[in-house]
Amino acid sequence: MKRLFFRVFVVALMGVLAAVAGLVWFALSPVGLRQSPLDFTIEPGSGMRQVARQLTEAGIDTWPPALVFLARVTRQANGIKAGSYEVEAGVTPLALLNMLTRGDVSQAELALIEGWNFRQFRAALDRHPDLRHDSAGLSDGELLARIGADASHPEGQFFPDTYLFSRRSSDLEVLRRAHRQQQKILQREWDKRAEGLPYPTPYEALIMASIVEKETGQAADRPMVASVFVNRLRSGMLLQTDPTVIYGLGPAFDGNLRKRDLQTDTPYNTYTRPGLPPTPISMPGVAALRAALNPPSTDYLYFVARGDGSSAFSRTLTEHNRAVARYIRKQAP
Repeated sequence: MKRLFFRVFVVALMGVLAAVAGLVWFALSPVGLRQSPLDFTIEPGSGMRQVARQLTEAGIDTWPPALVFLARVTRQANGIKAGSYEVEAGVTPLALLNMLTRGDVSQAELALIEGWNFRQFRAALDRHPDLRHDSAGLSDGELLARIGADASHPEGQFFPDTYLFSRRSSDLEVLRRAHRQQQKILQREWDKRAEGLPYPTPYEALIMASIVEKETGQAADRPMVASVFVNRLRSGMLLQTDPTVIYGLGPAFDGNLRKRDLQTDTPYNTYTRPGLPPTPISMPGVAALRAALNPPSTDYLYFVARGDGSSAFSRTLTEHNRAVARYIRKQAP
């Protein structure tokens, strides 16, 4: 009887050892890939069986039951993170599970450029191949509601930066992050603002920063440009800034700003209406916000582009007219 028990024990032990050896062999043997590198996505809320199925459907040649068992044995079954991943030839099931539990997602990126308007921003989102386009068909108002923004107009509400995200992420999530970042930075810069500014709210400062962003060819000129507009607001002068007029023309603008455009009244025409326009006209960056909220003390009231990206600043209309003659009309000083 003892001898029979011993034989059964030995057979069982050999079976266990064989199973362990088989599992180790499976865990450390490279899987087959339909192509290398291979991109695949694990959907949110997927259990381990669903994960195994998604892997095989994506072109990873592995045995799903063995992968599920390996995940349970290594206590990784409940730690799989959703997202987009990339694997190359030679990856093993164990390395694959380690990647999925660490969340080593493959990332894409989208650059939102300082000075872009919201129409350009949405176009960049719409044409990005690695985003899920959940905002398609939404109006601007519906889009703002979906990301939890309490703004009534989208312009200026998103911070220009390079955003990294997992492939197949929602474009609404990128929008949400850009909006949160803009609110955070705007409040931070507002809290450090100079005293006596002619705009009493952070939103009006955002409008001013968006104008400074569009009027500046060189970064070093931003503070001086801001000082000109602040001086004009304080003295009751019209801002008379072309970018606001262009923004008011919208898609109808053909690249050529005409005299009749400057004379046609719109809410954004700062040649016909005093004060700031009703909304920002672009996405301002940090430098433009800082310039708008801490402009230097100057007595400049005018500036004109020199043609090399920089601006010439003037205190009087006579000085300004001379600068226009020199830099725009190319007349000798």
